[in-house]
Amino acid sequence: MEDADLEWDARIPEPPRPSELSASYDSITKSSGSSESSESIEEGVSLLGKDSKQVATYGATESLGREQDVVAESDEIDAQRTPRAIAAVISVLLVGVFISNADGSLVLATYGTISSEFGAFGNASWLTTGFSLSVCAIQPLTGKLSDIFGRREVLLTSYVLFGIGCGVVGMAPSMWQVILGRAISGLGAAGMTVIVSIVITDLVPIRQVAAWRSYVNVFYIFGRSVGGPLGGFLADTVGWRWSFLGQVPLTFLAILLVAIKLPPSESTKPQVKGQPSKLGRVDFIGSILLASTLLSLLGALSLASGILSLSHPLVIGLLIGSLVLATLFIIYELKVPLEPVFPPKLLVQRDVATQYLIIALQTAAQLSMMFSVPLYFRVTKNISNAEAGSHLLPAVLSNTFGGLLAGIVIQRTGRYKMLTVLATTCASVSYALLIMRWKGNTSWLESLEIMPSGFGTGLAFSATFIALQASVKREEIAISTGGLYTASAVGMVVGIAASSTAQLGTLRAALQQSLGGLNQGKEIIEEAISNISSVAKFEEPIKGLVIRGYVKSLEASFIVSLSCSLMALLIALTMREHPLK
Repeated sequence: MEDADLEWDARIPEPPRPSELSASYDSITKSSGSSESSESIEEGVSLLGKDSKQVATYGATESLGREQDVVAESDEIDAQRTPRAIAAVISVLLVGVFISNADGSLVLATYGTISSEFGAFGNASWLTTGFSLSVCAIQPLTGKLSDIFGRREVLLTSYVLFGIGCGVVGMAPSMWQVILGRAISGLGAAGMTVIVSIVITDLVPIRQVAAWRSYVNVFYIFGRSVGGPLGGFLADTVGWRWSFLGQVPLTFLAILLVAIKLPPSESTKPQVKGQPSKLGRVDFIGSILLASTLLSLLGALSLASGILSLSHPLVIGLLIGSLVLATLFIIYELKVPLEPVFPPKLLVQRDVATQYLIIALQTAAQLSMMFSVPLYFRVTKNISNAEAGSHLLPAVLSNTFGGLLAGIVIQRTGRYKMLTVLATTCASVSYALLIMRWKGNTSWLESLEIMPSGFGTGLAFSATFIALQASVKREEIAISTGGLYTASAVGMVVGIAASSTAQLGTLRAALQQSLGGLNQGKEIIEEAISNISSVAKFEEPIKGLVIRGYVKSLEASFIVSLSCSLMALLIALTMREHPLK
């Protein structure tokens, strides 16, 4: 049997259970052994001759032979699905896992420096928003495309796009080109994150999925842990551009590993006559409508977070356009394609919608906090990018512990609802502590108060993933997994947009109140908002007033996180729990 039959195609037929084979065998023997059946056979023989009895006997023997072949094939699959074989497959993907997560945290640690170099700190959120918009546009399609073209093929394409995007960012001469590069990287990151989880669900029973994902999560967290301090160090020494240019050779290494070590997917085999072509199976119109809907909605929210007001005609037009496009998408998907890119029926299933909402809100809360923490310490402590990024490390490490713990608990107990409730509760407590205690003179010990939020996010990602797998049919796993990651990416955009809106709006109002009456007050305010490095250059008492304005504005950002996490907690309490097989 081809290794690809095991490792890569989610459409591998479920092997028959021994009880089903026994029942089939018994029905054949009972039928052939009963007196009524014997009379029928003898009557047939008298009418059709001796050959008909031989045909009947051969038919039963052939049926048993086919079932024995299925059993042998099932045994061969089980033999290849040993922990060592599974680990060998997953280990090939770990370089890509590391790169994609290191990229995210290094941007969070250096976005202030990057945007300030171009005099565009007010647009800093677009470094993450542009990336996230691309992820949202392509991620719903990733699962279906991997079903059609194969896991390996989609993954290789994702690596290529990610590497190109990093190269564009590293060489960009302007802010808009940096954002363009981030958007290209987002197209690749969409597949890099989804395919790993889909591969795991291809290989292991659902009860073991959380445990295997928790092991991979260690590399997720290692990447996030290294990315922030490393990105800050490079920005302070050789320049922030090398944070992105350095990812290009690593991405090339990941491409080589996947191309050489992983077998081609089953979808690369010769096409069966009469079946539609691979391109013919792609729902292009549905894909365009879905991507346009997400881009219009999230683009409106992003523009309203820092560049335009919510009442601006462009923002209103994009919001209305997203509603129209969403309506067209639903109508089209329900009536036209044989293989919808994302079946709308999934969104109205209670168990699916619940997991999507929880992960979107939890991600929004977490990213809002992680977007704000490095900025908080840069302003209040006047420290380097590397030191500011290192303050994210407690949340990242606790995220690892939360993911590992969730995997162990789910594998042993088969329960996931209480883990989700615990996750959202821990995160809410963390954000409440930040609001009450981070007032501008935060020690390292107090900075550990972000740990419960990271722990909660680790629990939530594992628990919601398993809850989703337990709620859908096997043929819907790849598509629904893509939807879950899309919900997370949407939460990322919404969280950063809401956080940026709250932070910049509160900052401007606070600075206007304290500095508006001074000579050159307007110039000071614009300088403080557009270039974070200028804060340390102000003389007292202006410097103290600016810092207090930033602290107040970041408190508003933490309130956004708390609100999202509390909503996720309320939804988690309504979850239904299904038994895991």
